[in-house]
Amino acid sequence: MSSTAEVTFYADAVLFDMDGTLTDSIAAVEAAWTKVAQDIGQDPAFVITATHGRRAVDNLAHFKPHIQAHEMEREVQAFEESILFFADAHAKHGPACHPPKQSSSPVYSDVTTPALTPGSSNPGSEASSRAGSFVGTLVSALSNPAIREADIIALENPVVDDDSDSDSEVQKSGTAAKLDAHVQQEHLLEAWQIEAAAVDRSVRILPGVKRVMDSIPEGRYAVATSGARTYAYGCMTRVGITPPAVTITACDPRLKAGKPAPDPFLLAARELGFAPMRCVVFEDSPSGIRAGLAAGAVVIALCTSHPRAQVEGCGAHFVVDTMEQVAVVAEGEGGEVRLRFTVTLDVGENMHGVMEGEGSVQPCQSFNELVGTPVMVAV
Repeated sequence: MSSTAEVTFYADAVLFDMDGTLTDSIAAVEAAWTKVAQDIGQDPAFVITATHGRRAVDNLAHFKPHIQAHEMEREVQAFEESILFFADAHAKHGPACHPPKQSSSPVYSDVTTPALTPGSSNPGSEASSRAGSFVGTLVSALSNPAIREADIIALENPVVDDDSDSDSEVQKSGTAAKLDAHVQQEHLLEAWQIEAAAVDRSVRILPGVKRVMDSIPEGRYAVATSGARTYAYGCMTRVGITPPAVTITACDPRLKAGKPAPDPFLLAARELGFAPMRCVVFEDSPSGIRAGLAAGAVVIALCTSHPRAQVEGCGAHFVVDTMEQVAVVAEGEGGEVRLRFTVTLDVGENMHGVMEGEGSVQPCQSFNELVGTPVMVAV
């Protein structure tokens, strides 16, 4: 029978990461990065591993170096909207919402649908598009500003001139090619959207999060995430979390660098009005754990998105499976409030680290001198 022990200590404020810590949108995020990987001809598994816990702006700059500086904000916005599209597609447009029909039309989301590259097309799309009626082709084409109204009129009512038969044929051929290419693209978007709707990638709140957040007074916690505003606020509101007044996102102009640099956590602590060494960081990714440690905070690492062995090697003070193993109680009133943390750990390597100063949770200066010596209670 395994035994546990409780470790109790005090701090002033809490700095939460978001995805993998408060919310689980990993399926939608991985689907979005998979699409990016396919667009650029990279291995999706490699791209997913390389991008986790880092800002989209940094990841896109690395994997899509052709994006110009003035285009980056728009690219980040489109990418993060694609995450939310993947997250919402099943609930809004999945099989349970719409029974199968003989002919399907594209599904639409409240967020922008990202472009799909020809490389991920269905080989049968072109053939099926050509089989459509001419009226259907016209209707589809009318929504494409790249196809001029004159082109459609010319195709529908070609003017035949004995002296210019060859020119007329060239004109009709070019216009038909435009229409055919557009219809093929519409079929690609249909296939992409239908695939997104077929799998449930909805955002979920992680275990213990609501209880822990509800136990911390307003003004004593912040969110510091690698996600930009669209994605961060979208994820939190989808699971019933009200973004706190201090929510630091990747697009904050005050940030010089993202995680694993400590900047997001340092800024969040400063905005709350507390020294980062008096804060507790909750993180799930290696880059985020390193950022919290670099900020001088006490770090509680969660094994919600990475294998425990990988998380334990990052140097966090505590490693837990979920927030279910953490309790927070506010003691005192007004400016004298202190947060009492109780962390339940399995007796083993991690406990040895806290009790003996060994292993992956070796107490650092912030833990021993600024938070105080932890109290051990065997359970």
